[in-house]
Amino acid sequence: MDGCFQRRSGKVLCKVAVLSFLMFVSPAMKVSMHKFIFPLISLPLAFVLCFINSGCSNQLGGGLKTNSLLSKQDQESESKTPATKSEKAQDKEKNPALMDPELANKKAPETFKVTFETTKGNFVVEVNRKWSPLGADRFFNLVEIGFFEDVAIFRAIDNFMFQFGIHGDPKISKKWSDANIEDDPQADVSNTPGTISFATAGPGTRTTQMFVNLGNNEQLDGMGFTPFGKVVEGMDVVRKINTEYGENSRDIQGKFQDKGNEFILKRLPNIDLIKSVKLMKEEDTTKK
Repeated sequence: MDGCFQRRSGKVLCKVAVLSFLMFVSPAMKVSMHKFIFPLISLPLAFVLCFINSGCSNQLGGGLKTNSLLSKQDQESESKTPATKSEKAQDKEKNPALMDPELANKKAPETFKVTFETTKGNFVVEVNRKWSPLGADRFFNLVEIGFFEDVAIFRAIDNFMFQFGIHGDPKISKKWSDANIEDDPQADVSNTPGTISFATAGPGTRTTQMFVNLGNNEQLDGMGFTPFGKVVEGMDVVRKINTEYGENSRDIQGKFQDKGNEFILKRLPNIDLIKSVKLMKEEDTTKK
C-alpha cells in the first residue's frame, strides 16, 4: 500500500514540476507574483522527490526495464551465493591430514583394491602389504585422505613407466615433500609391467611419488624400487596413458612442485590426469 501511494504521489509531483516549469519559462503565460514564486519553490522540490521516488523514475524512460534487469541480476547473484558457500564448505571438509602428513598414519589391510579414475579410463590395482609394508601403508593413507584428486601424470615414457604423485595444490605438495618413509626390504616380486612402486631419490626418500611399470624393468629391483601392488584390471587403459612428452627436462619437477597444476597443465597441455583413487568395498571386490 505504501509503495502504491509513493508511486502515485511521485507521478503527481512530476506533473506539477513540469507544469510549473512551463509556467516559469513560457512568455505567453501571464502570471502573477505568487505564480512566479510557486514554480521556483516547487520545481526543485518536485524534481528531488521525483528522482528519489521509484515510481516517478519509472516514468522517465527505461526505468522499469532497468529495475527488472537489476532484479534478475540480484536473483542470479543470490543463486551463485550458495555455490560459493558450498565451495568453501568443501574446502573445510578436506581431510586435515592433507596439510599434516603425521595424521596419515594408519596401518593398511594385508590386501586391498583401489580404482584409479583417469582421463583415459579406469583401472584397478591390488595392493599386497607383504611385498612392501611401509609403501602399502603410505599408499593406503594417501588414498584414504583423498590425496589423488586431479593429480597429473607428469612423466610418462613409452615401454618404461608413467610417474605421478605431486599434488596439484603447491601448499599441499610442500607439506608432503619431506614426509619420507624408510625403504622396504626387496620382496620376491619384480618391476614387471603393471606393477606399481614408489619413486625414490636414494635411501629413505620415498614420499608421494610413484610409478606404474609399462615395461619389464627388473633392473630397478634391489635399488629401492619395491613394488607394493599390481594392476589387475584395465591394463589396456594403462597403456593408453599419453607418453608423447617422454622424459622431463630438468626444470619440470621443481616448478611443478612450486606452482602446481597451473604450471604443469600449461607446460604439458596434453598430459593425462588421475582424477581420483578410491578404495573398493569388499562387495565390489568379490563381484570381480
